[in-house]
Amino acid sequence: MSNRIFFSSSSKVWDSIEWVSGIEETGFDGWEIVADGSYRFDHQENFIAVREALGCLSLNATVHAPYSDLNLASLNHPIWRESVRQVCLCIERSSEFTELVTFHPGYLSPLGKLMPSRAWESQREALIEIGRCAEEVGVKACMENMGGPREFLCRRPEEMLGTVDGIDGVGLTFDLGHANMEGRVRDFLQVLGHASHLHLHDNHGLNDEHLPIGEGNIDWDYAGRMVRSAYAHIIVVEGRSLVDGGRSLKAIKGWFR
Repeated sequence: MSNRIFFSSSSKVWDSIEWVSGIEETGFDGWEIVADGSYRFDHQENFIAVREALGCLSLNATVHAPYSDLNLASLNHPIWRESVRQVCLCIERSSEFTELVTFHPGYLSPLGKLMPSRAWESQREALIEIGRCAEEVGVKACMENMGGPREFLCRRPEEMLGTVDGIDGVGLTFDLGHANMEGRVRDFLQVLGHASHLHLHDNHGLNDEHLPIGEGNIDWDYAGRMVRSAYAHIIVVEGRSLVDGGRSLKAIKGWFR
């Protein structure tokens, strides 16, 4: 198989970095670093620890930009400005060891719900800045589809494609777990060729459970066939633990036999 498979876990962002050696031991090709909590790159000691960990292991890396309390569609300009700044700073620092950074789209705040068109415009302005930053440092910045709360922008594939259209430096991360929460796994798989990055995990369609592949209700027989035939980039397993991640890894490898 040509796809490389990485592991990522948002539940590990407060854990000591020693756990990362287990990613390689489990059989993954790389680590998608969730740059939040103890792994925020705007804290120099965190950044140095991540860089040193990668230097001691045979792991490649991608990065997930911070997202807690940030909103790229905010109509409160200081909040919007800080959200863009944090994503761009993460992209700049990530360029030392990766060519791909995933980030979350914005959401409708109470004010944004009153003026949704302005919120979408605010997000597009953010993407233009993020794309420019990414191009300057040789990184592809990929916006991820969301699931769950109605306030999130970019829950449907047509929204994703339309939002990034014409913006240099910005691509798409498709998250099938998020897509399942919207009942749109097949819709995303039909346009999988537009994705530069792929996140895989399972759920039962109601909550973002981050279950191992096969433990929710996603049709992985169909999804696996589509991934095998239409996608040739990095696959990221998102899991609550490396034990769960190993189960998903085994399932994915089975698609390519």
